[in-house]
Amino acid sequence: MKVLNKLAVALIFVSLSFFATDLLTAQQLPPPEAVEIDKLGFMTGFPPSGEKVINAQNKNKYPQLRWVLQHSRELGPTKNIRRGSGPVSPLPQARRDLDNFIFEDEKGEKITVLQWLKKTYTDAIVVLHKGRIVYERYFNEGAAYNPHMLFSITKSFTGLLAAQLIQEGRLSADDMVVKYIPELADSAWGDMKVHHVLDMTGAVQFREVYTDPTSEIFAYMYACNMIPPPPNYTGPRTIYDFLKTLKKGGEHGKGFVYRTVHSEVLGWIVSRVTGKHFTDLLSERIWQRLGMEEDAYVAIDPVGTPWQGSGMSATARDLARVGEMIRKNGYWNGQSIFHPAVVEDLRRGGDREKFKASGMDFRAGYSYHNQWWIVHNADGAFEASGVHGQMLHINPAAEMVVVKLSSHPVASAAFTHALTLRAFTALARAVRQ
Repeated sequence: MKVLNKLAVALIFVSLSFFATDLLTAQQLPPPEAVEIDKLGFMTGFPPSGEKVINAQNKNKYPQLRWVLQHSRELGPTKNIRRGSGPVSPLPQARRDLDNFIFEDEKGEKITVLQWLKKTYTDAIVVLHKGRIVYERYFNEGAAYNPHMLFSITKSFTGLLAAQLIQEGRLSADDMVVKYIPELADSAWGDMKVHHVLDMTGAVQFREVYTDPTSEIFAYMYACNMIPPPPNYTGPRTIYDFLKTLKKGGEHGKGFVYRTVHSEVLGWIVSRVTGKHFTDLLSERIWQRLGMEEDAYVAIDPVGTPWQGSGMSATARDLARVGEMIRKNGYWNGQSIFHPAVVEDLRRGGDREKFKASGMDFRAGYSYHNQWWIVHNADGAFEASGVHGQMLHINPAAEMVVVKLSSHPVASAAFTHALTLRAFTALARAVRQ
């Protein structure tokens, strides 16, 4: 029973849960209409009582997850990402009713955009075309302004900051990691280069086996303060102390294997180079300059280290502003936020042959570069992605940005990816019309 409880926690809080597709399709999911937040009434009343209460004992269960992903800072320590005191940057509107826009799902059956959104347990969606909101929907009260857990979209912010520092000459992708973080000399990163970290091609002994409590993923969660360690636990209690314990597991650069710990190392490098906390960098370089509507925040470990692989929460509209800035080659309202070369390099992508080592057949043809997923389709699309259905999808050819925030019962992207890609293609066709 203890192993099963830990498995449930891991499904929610780890930034990647990859299972065999046949196991996922056999899982019985609750009807989306039966787990709508407003109907469930979690944490309502003065005070809330009985089954309405969400706490440490039930926060990792479903459907409580739907509420937790929009209120995570109420259940654990976080650090704020300030939007500052400047004016909100408006998003022009050219709204269209796309609810009934029809496309074919992965089985060849007709489905509407609204049916897709409900089927995939969507909380919020914003579609921009040429910088204007053409479609926007929220599926519960508060979803428009409560920051939503982004999970591994966090990695892509870390990657952007690192790429910008490379462009500024303050960091080199060809340098050894230990030039910046000598504390990792005896770890897997002791003979690894920064570009191996950026593209997750560094070989690290790090297992994400959720049915095995001896797997390194559990020690990672204990160190992050994601779940409480067992009474006899004597291992590391902070993220950086945990990273020092990981050893090399193969040949660096041989292939892409998705490991969240690389993002934590990259975040450490970014903070070491700049001398600033992740939240301060995001506030100064992005949130204040883009005129965001809401503060964002990131979860932290016991000494305030941010989870740079999975800990951010932000609203859909603010994430759409980030996507539009990137679509416009790093510019926003006439000012340069990221150098155009950063975006140009990102769009080129990584090594598609090395990507095959990932085993992610549901992302066939993709590559991974600077902590972003590159689709390599005809429109040159690329995206940031997080478990339970978090997506920031940028389609340069269609001049479109899509933000989709969800609370799907299944963590793995493999479960819904084929359908979501078809939906994004359909939305690109719709905005072009």
